[in-house]
This record gives sequence, C-alpha cells and structure tokens, in this order.
Amino acid sequence: MSGERARTGALPITAEQPTTGTLPNTAEQPTTGTLPSTAEQLIRAAAPTPVLEIRGLRLAFQGEERRTVALDGIDLVIAPGEAVGVVGETGCGKTVTGLAAMRLLPASARLTADVLQFDGRDLLTLDDGALRRIRGAEVAMIFQNPTSAFNPVFTIGAQMADVLAAHDRERGDAARERIRIVMASVGMPDVERVMRAYPHQLSGGMLQRAMIATALLCRPRLIIADEPTTALDVTIAAQILALLRRLQLDEGFSVMLITHDLGVVRRVCDRVAVLYAGRVVESATTEALFAAPQHPYTRGLLAAVPRTSASSGPLQTIPGSVPTDIGSITGCAFAPRCPVVQDRCRAEAPWLRDLEPARAAACHFPGVSVVSA
Repeated sequence: MSGERARTGALPITAEQPTTGTLPNTAEQPTTGTLPSTAEQLIRAAAPTPVLEIRGLRLAFQGEERRTVALDGIDLVIAPGEAVGVVGETGCGKTVTGLAAMRLLPASARLTADVLQFDGRDLLTLDDGALRRIRGAEVAMIFQNPTSAFNPVFTIGAQMADVLAAHDRERGDAARERIRIVMASVGMPDVERVMRAYPHQLSGGMLQRAMIATALLCRPRLIIADEPTTALDVTIAAQILALLRRLQLDEGFSVMLITHDLGVVRRVCDRVAVLYAGRVVESATTEALFAAPQHPYTRGLLAAVPRTSASSGPLQTIPGSVPTDIGSITGCAFAPRCPVVQDRCRAEAPWLRDLEPARAAACHFPGVSVVSA
C-alpha cells in the first residue's frame, strides 16, 4: 500500500445534526493523508497492543468466470476493552470483514492484507490448528441467526460443553458449573431446563442469550457480534444490547459490533467505522460521528434514521444502491449517489486520511454538505 494512506481505525458518535458547509468550485484539496508525525509514532508505540489490527485488507472471491472484489483496503483497529461499531448498508462488506478477521472464509476467497493481527499475532501466517485454538477461545463470534448457529440434534448444554472441551478448558462437573455461571450472567431463566433443551425448544431471545453465553464460555478477548438482534423484536433486542454492553464493561473484552442500525451503535459503541463498497469511508468516536459527520454517505445514513418529533419532516433516502462490482470502479465509489459530487470525485478515489486526532474520512471534500454556485 502507498505510504500516503492514513492508517486509522474506527470512530465514536455524538449528536444528530450534520455538519454543514459550502463546497468550493476547486480541485485544490489534498487527496491523501501523510505519514504519521514523529509525535504520533511515539504515542502509538506507547499505546497497548491492539486486540485486532487490520491494515489494507483486501478480499475477492474467485468464480469460474470472474473475480468479485468484496473488500478493497479495509483499515480497522480495536483497542483492549473497546466496543467498535461497523456500519453500512447491506453489501458494504461488514460481515465479510468480521469473517475475514477470523479467517472463516470459503476456498474461493483470496485474502491479502498489509497487517492482520490479533493481539500482536499475524493471522495470515497461522496454520489451521493455531487458528482453531484462537477461534472460540480468544475470539468468539455471535452470528446473525442463532437458530442456524446451533446444531438441532444436540442439547444446548452438550454443545456448550463441547466448546469447553475443544479448547482444553473445564470438563465434567466443572464444565457444567461453568455453563451455569455463564448462563446466569446473561440472564437466562431456568438454567437447568435450558441446558437440557434442544435449540427448537427455545424462543429467539433465549437462543440469542445462549449464543452470547457460548461466546463468553472461554473468556475471549474479542467478540465479533454480527447483527446480534436482527431476528428479535424491539423489546428483546433492547434487552440483548443492554446485556452485551453490561457484560463487555464488566468482563473487559472488546467488541466488533456489525450492524446497519445506527441507533444500536449509538447505545453500545465507543467508536464507529462506516463502510461503503468494501472500504472504511469514515471513522470517529461515536459522539463525534453523530455530532458532525464528515462523509456525505455518513450524513445520508443519519438523515435516513426515522425521527419521532413532529417537526422531523419526510424521511430522507439515499438514491441508488451499493455497487456490486467494486473492483472496476474509477474514482470515488459513492460518487454516483453523492449530493456534492465534483469532477475530481469521479476521477480520483479518495483514501482514508486523518482530519484530526481519532477522526478520519475518505472524501476529497469532508464536511461539505452544500455545493456553491
């Protein structure tokens, strides 16, 4: 990767008003960021080792007749004890980013990265055995649909005991006691009955709690939660989110929360990474992102969130759809849908660059919401 690319991760969120500005009719704007200053390098050197560090992650799937690019240079860093939201429309690359981080990809996947490290270990060079020892024990995943994630022919307790046995943790009575403790920590009622139950005998909310409990069994350092409330009604979803945040704060593990729901991100996450067409287009703290979004795509997502106030006006939308063939795009992938697009945007792809400490955007004209005449 070019040395001009800014190496930044995800960001936090605050209020709901988008930043406004006027777009000058000029192309005299910097395109890319610069290398970190000496002071920044010293700060990064003194910082704790990230739980997950991704730099320049690229992913493509090789078919019989064509190669489809899914990720085109993802940069994402998650610190110890931090909750980072990964947001964007369907097809932006959120789920495959999480799967790539765990190397849970099909044989047709072609994965490359400048850096792909978990706790300082290079995930690209680990063999299958080493990866299996990390998955479930140090990095756990909460999948979108708990009904399909559990095996229907084994009880919940048996499947959780298998997780402990696979990682040489507790066995026998000690395993059952560990399962009881974790089940109780996620608010599961009647733990003994649930341990004896088969997946089809539990409600969606109870299955999701069982999924979270399974993820917590081996005391992981990172949990990747992929749309953990998609199949739940709003009341149960709110309970699951509150539970996940409480456990994260109590246990001190890190979270990558993959979602399209900005309301979820605002309640749960410390920082946010906005994905579009296989790239991070904006990253910031949650508070800063909601207060003053810098990328026009982020502003569009926030404007499309339904409001309950009578003066909110009609619901806004982003015209068009996410491109499917991102490998053939020239210029900014968001240009065809952007309300402030300029000629430069169609010709040059903007890289993610630092705007201020802990804030970055991949836009030639960040913060601009109005085109001047």
